[in-house]
Amino acid sequence: MAAVLRRRILGAVSLSVFLIAACSQHPPASTQTGNQKSWAAVYFSDPNALGAEFLQGGPDEPLQAAIEAARLSVDVAAYDLNLYNIRDALIAAQERGLQVRLVIEGDNLADVEIQQMVAAGIRVVSDKDSDYMHDKFVLIDRYEVWSGSMNYTLSDAYGNRNNLIVLRSTRLAGNYLAEFEEMFVQGLFGAGSPRNTPYPQVEVNGHLVETYFSPEDDTRERLVDLLNGAQESIYFLAFSLTSDEVASALIAAQQRGVEVRGVMDKSQASNQSGEFENLTQHGIGVRLDGEGGSMHNKVLIIDGAIVVTGSYNFSVNAEESNDENSLIIHDADLAKKYLEEFWRIWKLALK
Repeated sequence: MAAVLRRRILGAVSLSVFLIAACSQHPPASTQTGNQKSWAAVYFSDPNALGAEFLQGGPDEPLQAAIEAARLSVDVAAYDLNLYNIRDALIAAQERGLQVRLVIEGDNLADVEIQQMVAAGIRVVSDKDSDYMHDKFVLIDRYEVWSGSMNYTLSDAYGNRNNLIVLRSTRLAGNYLAEFEEMFVQGLFGAGSPRNTPYPQVEVNGHLVETYFSPEDDTRERLVDLLNGAQESIYFLAFSLTSDEVASALIAAQQRGVEVRGVMDKSQASNQSGEFENLTQHGIGVRLDGEGGSMHNKVLIIDGAIVVTGSYNFSVNAEESNDENSLIIHDADLAKKYLEEFWRIWKLALK
C-alpha cells in the first residue's frame, strides 16, 4: 500500500498547483450517498478534503473497488485516463480473464497509461476525427453503470470538483452497452452515431431514469423542456455554459418566479461565448467557483426532485459534435444529496 501511494504521489507532482492542502475540518476527499449494494450511489470530489493532498479517499477508490470485484466484463469509455489505480485494476481484470475494453479520445491515445494497458493486452479503440469522444462512463458486468462529470485522471479526482455516480440496472446497462459497441465495434462516433438506445426511459428501483447520448438524441431539447417545466427551483453547476437555448430557458424560469441559482467555473467570466454575463444581467444569481482548480460538474437540480448529470457540458459542441452521455434521474433523495453539494460549493464561490 505504501509503495502504491508513493507511486501515485510521485506521478502527481505536475498537478501540485491544483491540490490544496487538506485541513482537519474537511470531510474525506469524496462524499457518498447510498452504498455499494444499493441501486445508486454518488461521490463528490473535493480538492480541499482530508486526504486529497495525498491522493487518497477520492471517488476513484470506489470505482477501483468495483472493477476489482467485476466477474465478467469491464467496458470503459473515457476522454482521458491516467489514474494509476484504475489502470492497474483494469490490467488486473484483464489478467484474471475478464473481457476488458476501452474507448479513448484519440488525442489521448498515446498517453503512457493507455499504452501500458495496450501492452497488457487490453483492446483499445479511439476516435479518428477532430471532435471529442468526451464520454466518461464505465460498464461493469453489464449491470453497473458509472457515469458523471469525472474524467479518470488525477486532476479530476483530486484537483477539481466533480461527481461520480453509479446506478445498477441491466436495462440501463443495456443502453450504455449499445452506445459503447457503436464506438468500439462499429467505429461510429459523433454525427455518425445512430439513434438506437434500447430503453431511453427505464425504471430503476421505482425511479424513472432517462438516458441521452449526444449528438444523436437531441439532449438540449430535453433539457430545455425540463427547465421550462420547473415549478419552484433550478440549481446548476456548470463548467461550461455556452448554449443560448439553455440560458434562455433559465432566464424564462427566473422571470416566471422560479428560483434560479448557479455556480460556474471561473473561466466562464472571460469566455466570450459563455452565458455568465447574460445570466447575471437578467438577475439570475450566478457565482464563480472560488475553491481553486476547476468546477468541472455538469449538473442541473430541478424542483428538488430531478437530477441531470453526465459528461454533457451545456454547450454547442456537446450538443452537436462530441460523444457525450447524460442521465436524468427522477429521485428526490438523490436530488437532496446533489443539493447539499450545490450549497457547499455555492457558499465557497465568489459573489
